[in-house]
Amino acid sequence: MCGLSGEIRFDGSLADTTAVARMVEALVPRGPDGQGQWSAGRVAFGHRRLSVIDLSASGSQPMIDSELGLEAVFNGCIYDYKELRAELEGHGYRFFSTSDTEVLLKGYHHWGVDFVDHLHGMFVVVIHERDTGRVVMARDRLGIKPLYLSETPGRLRFASSLPALLRAGDVDTSIDPVALHHYLTWHAVVPAPRTLLNGVRKLPPATVRVIEADGTSREHRYWEPTYERRPEHEGWSARDWEDAIEEALRVAVRRRLVSDIPVGVLLSGGLDSSLIVGLLAQEGQRDLATYSIGFETVGGHAGDEFRYSDVIAERFGTNHHRIRVSSDELAAALGHAIGAMAEPMVSHDVVAFDLLSERVSQSIRVVQSGQGADEVFAGYHWYPPLADVDREEAVERYARAFFDRGSEDMRALVGERYALDGDPSLEFVRDHMSRAGAQTAVDAALRLDSEVMLVDDPVKRVDNMSMAWGLEARVPFLDHDLVELAAACPPELKLADGGKGVLKAIGRRIIPPEVIDRPKGYFPVPAITHLEGKVLGLVKDALSSDAARDRALFRPEYVSRLLEDPNSELTPLRGNKLWQLGLLELWLQNHGV
Repeated sequence: MCGLSGEIRFDGSLADTTAVARMVEALVPRGPDGQGQWSAGRVAFGHRRLSVIDLSASGSQPMIDSELGLEAVFNGCIYDYKELRAELEGHGYRFFSTSDTEVLLKGYHHWGVDFVDHLHGMFVVVIHERDTGRVVMARDRLGIKPLYLSETPGRLRFASSLPALLRAGDVDTSIDPVALHHYLTWHAVVPAPRTLLNGVRKLPPATVRVIEADGTSREHRYWEPTYERRPEHEGWSARDWEDAIEEALRVAVRRRLVSDIPVGVLLSGGLDSSLIVGLLAQEGQRDLATYSIGFETVGGHAGDEFRYSDVIAERFGTNHHRIRVSSDELAAALGHAIGAMAEPMVSHDVVAFDLLSERVSQSIRVVQSGQGADEVFAGYHWYPPLADVDREEAVERYARAFFDRGSEDMRALVGERYALDGDPSLEFVRDHMSRAGAQTAVDAALRLDSEVMLVDDPVKRVDNMSMAWGLEARVPFLDHDLVELAAACPPELKLADGGKGVLKAIGRRIIPPEVIDRPKGYFPVPAITHLEGKVLGLVKDALSSDAARDRALFRPEYVSRLLEDPNSELTPLRGNKLWQLGLLELWLQNHGV
């Protein structure tokens, strides 16, 4: 797990190694254990390392294989690297390290761009061919690891975070109006390849991009599961599905134990993380380190779920750590959390993950986490209303349940220079849900959330905040074999029992029922949902600043109305609308935009 960066030139000039060094410096938190740079004429790579597999110098990056004529930088973890290594050794390849990075190099040499089909893991990798000048970029199937791109005539830069590209300089930082519409409408989700900045794009998940020496490039998507019923599952009972999914989840959890250092669990006290702990206990893990976080009650809203995480910790005898955070500590941490965001993320639990990651990283470097279960197994409240309706009605119901604003509200909010005709966010959802490959409206919504919302909200949140403290977070619910099986599972089994029915049935075999039979919880951070005190002051200052006035993203009368009553308007997901505007301005100002 690391941070990577680089530059490729197509105009005959040398790569700017100084700019790459600035990006490397910006990525220090993602890789506290070492750094490296490599350049050869028109191509330069930079890397920061978090040592998890092959802790020796042999696993350092950029990794150069002179025998094969390949150089690479890699961020992530390949869980089946030992099996792939053995297979490649059978084909005659010789290894100089025990790292998964070297397996990627040999695998690319042997299989070409199809090497990604052999990988179980989370990854972004960039490989350079010495003899042809070709560069190949690949991102994992569920977009767990990020890759941001800045392209100008004659040059392409890339990095693991958007702020690292800004540190390199020469980026068009003007605001993309369509991306702004997505941010303000879709709870801060900005689908790839867009970002809020016109000069930065991101490589979509499950994508391989091949860039030739002359600058021409091509992309292809290498993985796209179908959300349809399959012949091989015909006649399966509910119990058959439960057994198959339980086994797939067991395999996913087991795969994510691959490490040369200990692996712990972020335990929220909900079904998903509790299941991970239970399965690890059944795998024979003893004295497993688990971590939970809680906040002060604010505005009558409880700030922790310790009563549930304590049940799991006691049941499985984990080495449990309760982390309490005061409202003052939360306010003090906001600046760091915003600085760690590759893109502005409005979900209130971003700050929680930042604080949790800070404390956890003091005692462990790798954890498993429960993100993804709601999107894969239909845990959200907007899925049941989509059952038995046509696609157009499903689009409208989805938007009513999820979108923070409709078109009329957007026209009242957005400044004149960023106003758009139509509703690009609604059209994006409509186009995505109308694609072939999803049998029902529920299937289409699950596909949309797994491919888009999940990537640019929960998964990005966990990556950004954990890596800001040199902590590697692994997400077994996003094992692609498990996701493929869940996509084929009949929606009614997932919708059962108030949502995630098939997971709850599995959970009843493994974990205490009081963790399952409870109202659905979210990571509660009351000081963000109910603005007051120092946090409200930060928001007011940001929205009243000269920079905000000059940028004119929002109409002054709209902002003034929210400031008069900061907690009067909440989104359908119970987010604070004023926080959404303030967070965007705070992020832009934090990164000098």
